[in-house]
Amino acid sequence: MALRTPGGCHLLPPRIRVSPATLSPPPAQLPLFHKPNSNNLKLSNPIIATPRASMANDNSSPAFSASQSTVARIGEVKRVTKETNVSVKINLDGKGITDSSTSVPFLDHMLDQLASHGLFDVHVRATGDIHIDDHHTNEDVALALGTALLQALGDRKGINRFGDFSASLDEALIHVSLDLSGRPHLSCDLHIPTERVGSYDTQLVEHFFQSLVNTSGMTLHIRQLAGKNSHHIIEATFKAFARALRQATEYDHRRAGTVPSSKGVLSRA
Repeated sequence: MALRTPGGCHLLPPRIRVSPATLSPPPAQLPLFHKPNSNNLKLSNPIIATPRASMANDNSSPAFSASQSTVARIGEVKRVTKETNVSVKINLDGKGITDSSTSVPFLDHMLDQLASHGLFDVHVRATGDIHIDDHHTNEDVALALGTALLQALGDRKGINRFGDFSASLDEALIHVSLDLSGRPHLSCDLHIPTERVGSYDTQLVEHFFQSLVNTSGMTLHIRQLAGKNSHHIIEATFKAFARALRQATEYDHRRAGTVPSSKGVLSRA
């Protein structure tokens, strides 16, 4: 039976004449194969270099699909108001590269923690009315970051969805649990003893996470288990959040690309 290729060509099955000599050729008649030059080899399809999904007769655990391993999960948002001008870009499958300049030094330091411990590539540029205070810049950076996260997650197929992590920094211990549910909710129980860390108003910590939750559609719980130093408490919070978010956004190989919800849908809408 002839086979037709996508280009319209016909492939005929090869005709093979079998003889005793063909079945058992002498060693001298065996074809000689030259060793290819590895320098000239190129991968025509990079997907073949990624882990494959398990075959039906393979008893090993299924790996992530080619589409999951090759589609970049990047969110990029620009937010411009009369108070601020903010641009944010996040790569969920990054290497922890951070490049943030918000004109609020302590906020830059916390965004560095998010990138470094979440292994996200985070690029933030922001200018705002910091001559008044840091409130609007802090808020709009978080709103843009949440929107970029929402964009990068897409339909959320194959992700773990849930993340849970406790981070310590000297005497401070913070527990964060989150759910990328599509339903925004924040429960924050932090007891920061001072009003400021440097020039940063410590009330802005909870407001940052409330703003991020509102646009990303995340359920987020933050609990302070111990801590006396304001800087330590806030930094441990961002570290715990970064690690919990990393857990939630990473792929669950056993799901094989399905949505982690009994409803079959996870979205902000």
